[in-house]
Amino acid sequence: MATDRHNQWAQRFDLLGDTTRLRLLDRMHHHPGSSVAELAEAAGISQATASQALRTLRSQGWVEATRDGRSMRYRLVDETAHRLLHVMGADHEPGDAG
Repeated sequence: MATDRHNQWAQRFDLLGDTTRLRLLDRMHHHPGSSVAELAEAAGISQATASQALRTLRSQGWVEATRDGRSMRYRLVDETAHRLLHVMGADHEPGDAG
């Protein structure tokens, strides 16, 4: 149904509309497997703020986390979000994920 599709897109744009989440997605797009500390530093935010935003992105299926010793590593897994980042000009180097 068209309404479901519109709701899904509205939700995607809502996630992208938050600058914190957008900065984290951009960092994961360029540097898959970044830790919370690396993501927070790149985004200029606290680790607590980064963790909260990452929980939201994980709950929506946009990112996955894998344990690396005592830390978690995050990567973008949602293909539509990946393509949207490209449309927004977030290219990455050849050989990076994507």
